[in-house]
Amino acid sequence: MPFATRADREAIEAEMPWRDRDVPPTIHRALGARISDAPALSFQLLSGPRSRSVTWSWRELHRHAVQAANLLRDLGVGPTDRVALILPNAPETVAAMLGAMIAGVATPINPLLAPGQIASLLRETGAKVVITLKAFPSTDIAARVAEALVHAPDVRTVLEVDLQHWLAPPKSWLVPLLRPRHKVRHRARIMDFALVQRQPEALAFDDPPEDRVAACFHTGGTTGMPKLALHRVRAMLYNGWVGHRLLFTADDVILCPLPLFHVFAAYPVMMSALMTGAHLVLPTPAGYRGEGMFDNLWRLIERYRATYLVAVPTALSVLMQRPVNADLSSLRVVFSGSAPLPRELFTRFRKAAGVEVIEGYGLTEATCLIAANPPDGVKKVGSVGLAMPYAEVRIEGGQIMVRSPGTDGWLATGDLGRIDDEGYIFITGRAKDLIIRGGHNIDPAEIEEALMAHPAVAMVGAIGQPDAHAGEVPCAYVELVEGAAASAEELRDFARARINERAAVPRHVEVVAEMPKTAIGKVFKPELRRRAITRVLNEALAGRGRVIDVVEDRDRGLVAKIEGDVSALGAFAVEWEAASSASP
Repeated sequence: MPFATRADREAIEAEMPWRDRDVPPTIHRALGARISDAPALSFQLLSGPRSRSVTWSWRELHRHAVQAANLLRDLGVGPTDRVALILPNAPETVAAMLGAMIAGVATPINPLLAPGQIASLLRETGAKVVITLKAFPSTDIAARVAEALVHAPDVRTVLEVDLQHWLAPPKSWLVPLLRPRHKVRHRARIMDFALVQRQPEALAFDDPPEDRVAACFHTGGTTGMPKLALHRVRAMLYNGWVGHRLLFTADDVILCPLPLFHVFAAYPVMMSALMTGAHLVLPTPAGYRGEGMFDNLWRLIERYRATYLVAVPTALSVLMQRPVNADLSSLRVVFSGSAPLPRELFTRFRKAAGVEVIEGYGLTEATCLIAANPPDGVKKVGSVGLAMPYAEVRIEGGQIMVRSPGTDGWLATGDLGRIDDEGYIFITGRAKDLIIRGGHNIDPAEIEEALMAHPAVAMVGAIGQPDAHAGEVPCAYVELVEGAAASAEELRDFARARINERAAVPRHVEVVAEMPKTAIGKVFKPELRRRAITRVLNEALAGRGRVIDVVEDRDRGLVAKIEGDVSALGAFAVEWEAASSASP
């Protein structure tokens, strides 16, 4: 049955309740159903279209994941114990994640976080085992994890993954000479992840068919400190069931340069490959952040004959600065998620690459997938499409509420939106992102859409900056297309001509060399707010004092630390405190 309209979704739901769907009861059984010699996973350490590539079959992936699960169980990991995965993308990452889900609770952590943030998440999750990267050239992940472990004393064992064997000679010979060294001050036992190879190839412990918690993901933290979300097996496999029913087949090749510590890659992508037998390609450990990745991406699509590309809007924006220099005839669809896709970017990409972008919607708290533009129906630009089968969406007070197999009842998303007469969902902003000027709500998306129409603009982040009279006023940060030029004044005039509401015209426009982003590629607005707070308060202090830092407090949000005379700040509705005293 095709999925083109809301009626198609309702017809799929009418076939039977979700609880009666034939979905494997455990990750191990789902993986066991895929055993074959067909390609499951390809990986290359370097981004070149002719760089060394390795491919595992589904039979090999099954073996590696089961051996990882057996090793973790030998290390004392039980069904409720957390295994922290602090890794870039690699075949071992997939095997370790699936193995941790089989043996206990997989807990992926962004390896780009600072040591203090990693330590905080390790303590909060109660992880006893950490799987991370062995020291390797051009990355400091091992050093930051080692520092974090000093402040996470409950971690008993560290399993290190060495990427050296994915390099071909002569580069592989240089790794021992270039491998960085760092101090190890923690007391956890360090072991080689390669020990999995000594484990039995069959599961050495019982795998009861329980819909238990098998993963714990932290949110991206774009609007504040990360939160933890617990995910059950059936909810994770729901994403794969949707992929199997509506999108993928065993003949598909999914090119995924997104990190596996994020639910977008882990569930709609990896679980869909697991449920369909599709071929998953992970190009470079850092994905889109890998050296030369954007310069080579079109040719990687040609190399693997990829049928699907997984992306986020910021990645598509950067791609539009590269000429299409490869055969893209295999590519059918690009999936975009994690942030709204500007209409102008959709049009640019379709014209350049010749394929449509399907925008979708999901949340870490909802075990990801909620909605997507229908593969067989109309793709409404600016919409995240229709609710998936067995997912429900409604609007309460302007806020999007969702319920699905991945939620425990109705979930308030924090996103603002609307639903049109055909059931298409439009996200109009984040409740926390609203700019409130003198009690009047301004949607930053209107500012961002206006500036994205400028041919020199690659990406935009609009926020509210502190204002002594209105509380806050709009401002915008802009990253330009490589090689393009545009002044802040020109961009502000451009926005003024396209924004209908005078109050929404940005008071300040600033061109930045590179937009701060999260690891998944979203514009990281807290950093933009830090910059705006620092600039505005320093202007108000007029040399009588200065902002020495803007820090995030779990209860108060962003707090400016002030040194010097603070008398000029009383009119600002922003949290601040003297650097050596308590809050005012």
